[in-house]
Amino acid sequence: MTDGGYGDFEFERRFLVRTLPEDLRDAPALVVQSYYLADEGYALRLRATAPGVDAPMSAATDPVSLLETYASAVELCTLTVKGPMAGGTRYEAERVVDTAVGLQMIRRGGSRVAKTRWSVWLGGDGWVVDVFGGANHPLVVAECERSGPVTDLQIPEFCVTELTDDPRFSNDALATRPFARWRDGYETELAASGPRFLQGFGRNERLPGP
Repeated sequence: MTDGGYGDFEFERRFLVRTLPEDLRDAPALVVQSYYLADEGYALRLRATAPGVDAPMSAATDPVSLLETYASAVELCTLTVKGPMAGGTRYEAERVVDTAVGLQMIRRGGSRVAKTRWSVWLGGDGWVVDVFGGANHPLVVAECERSGPVTDLQIPEFCVTELTDDPRFSNDALATRPFARWRDGYETELAASGPRFLQGFGRNERLPGP
């Protein structure tokens, strides 16, 4: 949940990544989340986070099995209500829930997503890079979130194209329609249209790699 005078709203821009540079892999966290509602941008999500866990992600990754393996490392569970994304802005209200209860609920239901999240500082912003497992493998998404609109952004060179306004890449959409189902079509689409970076957020600047 953001806090910068905008209440329960988050501001972010997201980008497709092919490969995260190895020297940025220094702050991992395992994230397993379950969506109990995911429809047209509206979502109800329960998330378990295990800081410091670099869990291997592959097409065979099973979110529930991961949760069983690393349950003792989970330090935070949150319940979040989300609204649709509009121009890089999304309603998000979040509450911390008891870890034991959260883990049991994720085990018992919902549409699940598993990923390793890397936190990095690049240019003037903190970024997170999500490496997905299971039916969303080998998707990698980089995200910059601020407490206000994400304008005049320094975009790292490893970002291939912008996904901010593409609802297919929201985590709630990936929970119910995973990347593996439509990856080939998307790659064809990207090859035909080429990379794009939204121009309505001020000045975009490419940030050289480390």
